[in-house]
Order: sequence, then C-alpha cells, then structure tokens
Amino acid sequence: QVQLVESGGGLVQAGGSLRLSCAASGGTFRLFPVGWFRQAPEKERDFVAAIDWSGGRTVYSDSVQGRFTISRDDAKKTMYLQMTDLKPDDTAVYYCGTHTARKFGGAGRRLGDYNLWGQGTQVTISS
Repeated sequence: QVQLVESGGGLVQAGGSLRLSCAASGGTFRLFPVGWFRQAPEKERDFVAAIDWSGGRTVYSDSVQGRFTISRDDAKKTMYLQMTDLKPDDTAVYYCGTHTARKFGGAGRRLGDYNLWGQGTQVTISS
C-alpha cells in the first residue's frame, strides 16, 4: 500500500524560501491528483495547492497564489511545493495527500478530495 512521506520543512526568516517534497513509497500516485494542505495550531487543516493527475492543471489558495508552486515528478514518485516570500502566517504543519480512488482526477481543493495523507512536516517562519 502506498505511503506518503513529506520532507523539507524547517525554520526560516520571513521573506525566505523552502521546498517541500512528498515521496511515495510502497506504490505510486501516478495517474492520481495530489495536493498540499496545512494546519496551524488550534486551526483546521486548510487547502494550499493541488495538481491534477497529468500535471497540467494546478490550483492554489488565495493566500499563497503567486508565492508557492506545486509540481510533480512521477518518474521519481515525488511531488513538490516550492515556497517563496514566506510570511509568519505560513507557519504550520504541511501535509501532502492523494486519493486512491480518484484515478485521472482533477486538482481538488476540499479535504474530502483526499483519503491518504503523509505524516506532515513543520514549517516555521520567523518575523
């Protein structure tokens, strides 16, 4: 069964950049949509970015549009979230997800569009 493992989180100053990775093990998310969500302390898990099964369409939340870029490399079974111009409000645990039944699916913004998650990686932005 496929598992997702995030990496790349850390502590950076405001205005800095980070690249998160999400690697699939025990299987692949090729042909399935994938996305990133984040959860700050005592808040709900919120949508950040998603990419469809082909990599041809991406969607972003308003708060990260123009600063974050989602991409996927199915040959490496990895997807990425390039984050630039980071702000303290970006501080959260970031989760990658996919849906094991949405083959050829579009880029989803809802939590219900995903049924498989990684363990999360902490991103902390200092002011």
